[in-house]
Amino acid sequence: MKYRRLGSSGLRVSALSFGAWVTFGTQIGEDVAQGMMQAAIDAGVNFFDNAEVYAGGMAETIMGKVVKKAGWKRSDLVFSTKIFWGGDGPNDSGLSRKHIIEGVDAALERLQMDYVDLVFAHRPDLHTPVEETVRAFNHVIEQGKAFYWGTSEWSATQIMEAHGIARELDLIPPTMEQPQYHMFHRERFEAEYARLYQEIGLGTTIWSPLASGLLTGKYNQGMPAGTRATLEGYEWLKSRFTDETALENIAKVGKMMNIADELGCTMAQLALAWTLKNPNVSTTITGASRVEQVVENMKAIDYVDALTPDVMEAIEAILDNKPTQETDWR
Repeated sequence: MKYRRLGSSGLRVSALSFGAWVTFGTQIGEDVAQGMMQAAIDAGVNFFDNAEVYAGGMAETIMGKVVKKAGWKRSDLVFSTKIFWGGDGPNDSGLSRKHIIEGVDAALERLQMDYVDLVFAHRPDLHTPVEETVRAFNHVIEQGKAFYWGTSEWSATQIMEAHGIARELDLIPPTMEQPQYHMFHRERFEAEYARLYQEIGLGTTIWSPLASGLLTGKYNQGMPAGTRATLEGYEWLKSRFTDETALENIAKVGKMMNIADELGCTMAQLALAWTLKNPNVSTTITGASRVEQVVENMKAIDYVDALTPDVMEAIEAILDNKPTQETDWR
């Protein structure tokens, strides 16, 4: 495993990490979760991602039980949670001071931990003043309940606004972002955020690197049974694999599988390694429903160096979707 600094912070996280989204509490229980987390740790993973909304909090509960049962040294590992959707009550969602503080406390209780290393604002809240949100996360950190805070799926403008307010008030600014990033979703990460990597040292913990499974190649022959798109509550994913754009992308996956075959890796490993070729990716969050998937995904680290400039150029020729950078008029 390789370890990367999380942006400008001194924290080092494994290049490949493991998240609880979709599977924990919906597809798998405690025993399988422990097997998968152990496989990740055996591969060198030190960062585990979660959120209050995952399986209505059950994902955090399962992860907390696994950590306690396994007896892993807490300081050896990095855990995150994300706050925004905590329930159906009028103050159970969003980024108000009330929900951030109470949401973090509830998450820690489910995780059976005294603190999380990272806490993210899971989405921007258009109904709460940014200063209120900044002050609330600063309070959480000063109380020792988190070490760093960041954002998830915020625009560059929103991130810079929060960062500027924090600096002006001498508070702790958001230092990391958790965006979706994969071969078919590149514009925000590669273009919109481009200046933030240098200007504020933005760290990134990217999610959905396999495009919800599309980049594994398993959808090349249609919709297989038992996938996340067939799960109750995830019907919104189904169109992503059946519309015109999805069919075009599936055809591209078929072509890229030839490159994976030449390198001796799976399509999933190729897609994961591709994200890690971007130096602005601090860590790529992987997911799985079986221990075998964790083992396979972690081997992607072995193929990063195999993605030579010629190989990357061949991939770009297939993708044909590289974001347009700003024109340098000097």
